[in-house]
Amino acid sequence: MMDGPSWCWSCRRNCRGNPNCLVGIGEHVWLGEIDENSFHNIDDPNCERRKKNAFVGLTNLGATCYVNTFLQMWFLNLELRQALYLCSSNEHAVGESIPKDKDYEPQTICEHLQYLFALLQNSKRRYIDPSGFVKALGLDTGQQQDAQEFSKLFMSLLEDTLSKQKNPDVRNIVQKQFCGEYAYVTVCNQCGRESKLVSKFYELELNIQGHKQLTDCITEFLKEEKLEGDNRYFCETCQSKQNATRKIRLLSLPCTLNLQLMRFVFDRQTGHKKKLNTYIGFSELLDMEPFMEQKNGVYVYELSAVLIHRGVSAYSGHYIAHVKDPQTGEWYKFNDEDIEKMEGKKLQLGIEEDLAEPSKSQTRKPKCGKGTHCSRNAYMLVYRLQTREKSLTVEVPAFLQELVERDNCKFEEWCNEMAEMRKQSVARGKIKHEEVKELYQRLPAEAGSPYDFISLEWLQKWLDESTPPKPIDNTACLCSHGKLHPDKICIMKRISEYVADFFYRRYGGGPRLNVKALCKDCVVERCRILRLKNQLNEDYKTVTNLLKITVKGSDGFWVGKASLRSWRQLALEQLNEQDEDAEHSNGKLNGNAPNKDEANEEKREEEEELNFNEDIVCPHGDLCISENERRVVSKEAWKKLKQYFPKAPEFPNNKECCSQCKILEREGEENEALHKMMASEQKTSLQNLFHDKCRPCLGNWPQETDELYIVSQFFVEEWRKFVSIALIWPSEWERIQKLFVVDHVIKITRTRAAGEPESALYSSEPQLCPECREGLLCQQQRDLREYTQATIYIHKVVDNKKVMKDAAPELNVSSSEAEEEREENKPEGEQDPDFNQSNGGAKRQKLSHQSYISYQKQGIRRSTRHRKVRGEKALLVSANQTLKELKIQIMHAFSVAPFDQNLSINGKILSDDTATLGSLGVIPESVILLKADEPIADYAAMDDVMQVCMPEEGFKGTGLLGH
Repeated sequence: MMDGPSWCWSCRRNCRGNPNCLVGIGEHVWLGEIDENSFHNIDDPNCERRKKNAFVGLTNLGATCYVNTFLQMWFLNLELRQALYLCSSNEHAVGESIPKDKDYEPQTICEHLQYLFALLQNSKRRYIDPSGFVKALGLDTGQQQDAQEFSKLFMSLLEDTLSKQKNPDVRNIVQKQFCGEYAYVTVCNQCGRESKLVSKFYELELNIQGHKQLTDCITEFLKEEKLEGDNRYFCETCQSKQNATRKIRLLSLPCTLNLQLMRFVFDRQTGHKKKLNTYIGFSELLDMEPFMEQKNGVYVYELSAVLIHRGVSAYSGHYIAHVKDPQTGEWYKFNDEDIEKMEGKKLQLGIEEDLAEPSKSQTRKPKCGKGTHCSRNAYMLVYRLQTREKSLTVEVPAFLQELVERDNCKFEEWCNEMAEMRKQSVARGKIKHEEVKELYQRLPAEAGSPYDFISLEWLQKWLDESTPPKPIDNTACLCSHGKLHPDKICIMKRISEYVADFFYRRYGGGPRLNVKALCKDCVVERCRILRLKNQLNEDYKTVTNLLKITVKGSDGFWVGKASLRSWRQLALEQLNEQDEDAEHSNGKLNGNAPNKDEANEEKREEEEELNFNEDIVCPHGDLCISENERRVVSKEAWKKLKQYFPKAPEFPNNKECCSQCKILEREGEENEALHKMMASEQKTSLQNLFHDKCRPCLGNWPQETDELYIVSQFFVEEWRKFVSIALIWPSEWERIQKLFVVDHVIKITRTRAAGEPESALYSSEPQLCPECREGLLCQQQRDLREYTQATIYIHKVVDNKKVMKDAAPELNVSSSEAEEEREENKPEGEQDPDFNQSNGGAKRQKLSHQSYISYQKQGIRRSTRHRKVRGEKALLVSANQTLKELKIQIMHAFSVAPFDQNLSINGKILSDDTATLGSLGVIPESVILLKADEPIADYAAMDDVMQVCMPEEGFKGTGLLGH
């Protein structure tokens, strides 16, 4: 067998099923020269090393780029860095060393900043991990927060932390660097009295809407505001409300002036924040003297940092920082791990502006003169007071430098470890390269030489550079006799004995499949099956022709029509059964046997499938009585079929049908006639029950009887599936009892107390069992708490009076659905209860007292569907949404801002914005009362409120709000 191989070398890819084809199995990777880097997937550790005179980056932990920008900006504030280095803690004093056998874990925010700044200054790494600092603040690394709010909250936290330091240079550093003063000044127009309220600030929040230059934004911030009309000022001197003017006066400015450009504002239409992509121009030098109350100082500032938000949404995007090195005057772009030095000591924002807004209608960038810039992505500008003094030189304290050196040693160890791993991988790769080049040439077996079969899958893994080969496993290719299965040759390759010896010696495994491994018994069996399959085709034609011959007399045999239609397929399945049995036994031998459940399932399927001619066998094992399912075939045809199905049941055409089946058939015909008669009698005698007419009702108990019967759903579905529970007349129940045996029937009786009217009803025995009743109530309560997309109604209250009275809601319902529809289709202004209130009362339809009494006497069932009245709107809500989200929906419906909404339900005030509607007791069809405060006329003021309140939502639960 296979003594003279014909090796295939000309193929471009591997020939499927050819054990002699050794092309395209992965050898091309190893033939020829190979780059050393292909032997490993380890990056050069020197790429992680900090370059000379370069700054250190910060790792983005998911969505912490906004934190990284501020850390880099604060690090380059030399005065702040030096003060933090001098900060002492309870654990150790400044200059005290840390034990070498103990890992340093910062405990306070100041210690975290100290350690971070020391690493940023002297680390050998290209970037460091700020996760300790972020974790100490309790920030969510996967959620981007408001950067401006983070800056304010962190500065407040840092100031509070440093206030406990004894050194005044450390204790007051935040105030010295960032704190200024302004005064709210109000002047009475009548008497000229001036009221002043002095306040500190750490940044100036500048509105940019409608402005193009930074100076215009500052001018608007300081502009006078007239207090007139309802907004008049109460003058202490005049002791009355007077017209007045109010403005802000700058009293003092800090060394570092933070200017917040309010790009993220509250959008009243959507109820969310949005970003303003307005171009704002600013200069590198800013003279603040014209804006100061006292003009006797030097207030010239130079630009030191620009914080950028790339993206069109207020809730996503990327933060980067452009910061000037105070020692060299060079500009750098800090983008998390990557830091880029700007050419020519100039600030360059062009690239950042190109990525801001991908929309078609892009605003053209205005021209900028020398020393000026414009940006639509800058959200914070930082200016430093111009000074001629030399830049401060900040040295890392000894105890911090020791910690930095420890980290640098760890980094060097990691670099050496990575370099060694790369070196070992290259060495292994070179050895493997030489091995493959030598063995692949000797892989084919020469004609007449001994050979082995080996798995193609294992050969491909041996040639795969990414995975080291495992021991050879040929068990999946064995037959039930423990030799090579002939059907598995297509997934094997024939190799020389020399290479096979090397493989088994080097990698182990087995069993070896040499020249004698191919199973002769399986080959013979396969040939026999192939011959039978060829003979089957001939016999099929013969049987088909024989079936065309009409059989006379008693020389024929009964055969099932279904069996005749599928006999060739059944014969083929029988021929393949031996192969399948061999496959199963092979799988068991190799440990791949199906589990017990699969084996049982296969057994059941085999039992359900009928063998040849079993389709005409009755349950008693005899010939079935239905002649439509069988036909007579000739002796010659039956003889041919018997060769393939020797165990098939045999029925000559003169054989009698099953006697038991005949008896059952006669009984069935008699029962069928009886059932028809019974069904006709029941339908005639119980027509009302059948057609659901004249049914008794608990709410209107019939006068002629005091007893009714409740029949379970089981009986009703058996008899006429139309209701789950039916009330049955006693006369009907007597007839039913004679016809059926009915379980679980409940008898209910009407009773009345002495002196009570006949219409009074009492439920008598039996009642629902306590457990069932409690379970039913719990399920109803759970359904009310777990609804989705249910309707509730918001009713706006005018002058603190509820239009629809709770006591008699019937008096205020609309007269018809058409009236309700007309109300909903009116213009939006007319639907509001504040619209045309003088005529609103006349338009409301009312029922007279007499009509209301008549309404009650008629006994008409009140509709449970809620009917809307004017001033009320329906909203779709879910039980798991918060009260704050509901207020946003109400804002869209009634144009009332969330902070002006006072909501209540059933007399209970709804105030917890974070609570869910389900927990607040809001269920489907609830009516919530809305009382609106006086609206804020100044939209800018509303924006201020939202800017202050909304961002802090994201910092709840963090260390930033802990102080």
